[in-house]
Amino acid sequence: MIAFQDLTFTYPGAPKPAISHVSLQIPVGEMALVAGESGSGKSTLLRCLNGLTPHFSGGLISGQVRVSELDPVRVSPKRMSSEVGFVFQDPENQFVMDIVEDDIAFTLETAGVAQSEIQNRLDNVFARLGIGELKRRYIRTLSGGERQKVAIASAIVLSPRILVLDEPTSQLDPYAAKEILETIVQLKNQLSLTVVIAEHRLERVLPYTDRLIYLDAADGHALSGAPNQVLPAMPFYPPLISLGLRLDLKPLPLSVEQIRPCLKDRFGPTLGLPPVSPAASASASPVIPSAVSFTAAEPVFQLHGVSVKKGERQILHDVDLELYPGEILALIGSNGSGKTTLLRTMAGLQKPSAGWLAWNQKDISAYQPEKLCLEIGYIPQDPNILLFADTVWDELKITLHNHRLPINEAWMNELLSQLGILSLAHHYPRDLSVGQRQRVALGAILVTKPPIILLDEPTRGLDSLSKRELTRLLVTWRGQGKSILLVTHDVEFVAQCADRIAALEQGRLIQTGLPGEILPAMGDFAPQIAQIFPGRGWLVENDLADLLPG
Repeated sequence: MIAFQDLTFTYPGAPKPAISHVSLQIPVGEMALVAGESGSGKSTLLRCLNGLTPHFSGGLISGQVRVSELDPVRVSPKRMSSEVGFVFQDPENQFVMDIVEDDIAFTLETAGVAQSEIQNRLDNVFARLGIGELKRRYIRTLSGGERQKVAIASAIVLSPRILVLDEPTSQLDPYAAKEILETIVQLKNQLSLTVVIAEHRLERVLPYTDRLIYLDAADGHALSGAPNQVLPAMPFYPPLISLGLRLDLKPLPLSVEQIRPCLKDRFGPTLGLPPVSPAASASASPVIPSAVSFTAAEPVFQLHGVSVKKGERQILHDVDLELYPGEILALIGSNGSGKTTLLRTMAGLQKPSAGWLAWNQKDISAYQPEKLCLEIGYIPQDPNILLFADTVWDELKITLHNHRLPINEAWMNELLSQLGILSLAHHYPRDLSVGQRQRVALGAILVTKPPIILLDEPTRGLDSLSKRELTRLLVTWRGQGKSILLVTHDVEFVAQCADRIAALEQGRLIQTGLPGEILPAMGDFAPQIAQIFPGRGWLVENDLADLLPG
């Protein structure tokens, strides 16, 4: 049993509590999903389970926490580690050794497990997770999904009764995310675990969820219960849930498999729709379509025959790609397909081994990054790389100073307001949530007003409301003529804002086209609306507005 009773916690120097008067219970054996806006206290709540809050963070805590009849506030995090296995938002941050087997063994050694027992435990955890072939691999060579599995192995090797995961799918493509979630469910059932997951991409986790906990960012309070009871009280939810609520479906379906029979019962086997032609099914466009005709415009950036090697490993193979003015181009593909390498090559941070790159028809293959950075704003996957100032405001000032640009405080205020972080202007950036840090990094790069914007996983750590705001910003910047290339695994986000899609696989560009052509063909990993209504090219709820009440 996990129990919170009137729990309130405030970080040192914070003006208000991160969580406030939280009272809830999670029974043994449940899978609980913790949802809420960025900065609502999800990570704080999770860290209360193993004592990192307040032992590691400091701060003021009141109320009670009980985890397997232990009080994490009174006992040490070391003692709690035998009861609570924890996987952090950035799994790479919890690795301390280079080799997979050595890292997991280190967890056992620091817990004082006898040497005679260590090999048995290692063999057992490798077998349970099916990662025996990774034993002697260097962690730096693993894919995102493989790293998550190794982090989970380190978390459960001490045989805890509770497994806690902070955004376990945020860096994973849909295929790897499904594999990780199915692995977690399998472990839950085999080991009788209680599982607590914080996640923004609710559509991925809801089908496996027994209990939904919503943290209100406004007051830090929590709402806990069955998912179909809590979801209607939340300010955001996946498209499938929105559709179920508009149609007043009861009980509220949580997966595509659950909603399809409900729709057929209501509308008939064909959902009451006439047949659709293949041409019409591929015509779906973003919610806010672009006014640009790309066939009539000259590309602002081109890659022609671009290949990239790292040592003996070929990362990109003969890539041809164009980016047009006033376009949002989404680059999709599985983990390890070369998407980040392509962005880094465009930003001048990685030199091609073959081919050339052109900006406004000028070959820039040999340009140095400092010559390109005023024209090309690159925001990497990890926002921490760009954050080193004492305040959010200073991050923007330093960027302008480094580029010898005037300090325009009116523009800085406007940009922070657009990003929804003006109230955080005088906060220390690294104390913010992942989603908030992502927006600070955006501000630090965009304050110079670059005409080309490269975004690597921009929705990582963002809640649905923040993603909606980011979509609005991208569309605004597109309307100002900016060219935007974004790498993402978030197909719902792509369906909302992309003008075109380019798909990369194993370093090769395999197709480009309209969202309505490419996304529905992704099967189980297409946007939820495309899965519910296959063959029609619909991507978002607005595409079927004529069918819906209200």
